[in-house]
Amino acid sequence: MIGDAVHLDPRPMARPNETPGDRLKSLWSTLSTLPGGRWLFSRLLGLMVPYTNSIRSTVLHFEPGHARVLLRDRRRVRNHLRSVHAIALANVGELVTGLSLIGGLGTDLRAILTGLDVRYTKKARGPLVAEAMCTIPEITDSIEHPVEATIRDADGDVVATVTAHWRLGRLRAR
Repeated sequence: MIGDAVHLDPRPMARPNETPGDRLKSLWSTLSTLPGGRWLFSRLLGLMVPYTNSIRSTVLHFEPGHARVLLRDRRRVRNHLRSVHAIALANVGELVTGLSLIGGLGTDLRAILTGLDVRYTKKARGPLVAEAMCTIPEITDSIEHPVEATIRDADGDVVATVTAHWRLGRLRAR
C-alpha cells in the first residue's frame, strides 16, 4: 500500500521466557523457505549482532546443534595475499558455532564466548562454507563447552578449523 510505512524490527517482540535462540528459530522457520529468505534472515541476524554483519555471510542451515554458513570471497573480506582474511575466517567460525549452540539452549541458560582457537590449513579462496555441530550438555553450574567449526572451500578442502570456547551457565533470577 502506497504511503504506508513498513517497519521490520530485527528484534521481534519477545514473549515471556523467550530466548534469543527461540527468536532466531522462529525467524528461520518463517523466512528460510521463502525465495531470498536465507539472505533476509542473515541480514536481520546482522542487525541483531552488528559485528557479524561485517562479513555479510549467509546462513544456509540453522537448527539446534547444527548450523552452516556461507562466506563469499570478495574484496571486503580479503587480505593482501588475495585470499580471505584470517579474521574473517575466525568471525564466520565463531558465528556458526554460536548458531549451533544458541539454537539448543533452554530459556534458563546463557552462553558467553570466552576464547577462540583457529588453525589455518590452506589459503582460503572462493566460496567457503563453515559448519558446526554440537550437543548441549546437562548444565547444573557454569561450565566451559568447546564447539568446533570446520571451514571448507568449494573443493571440500578444509581451510580452517575454529574452536570456540563457550561458558554455559544458568541465568540469574531477576
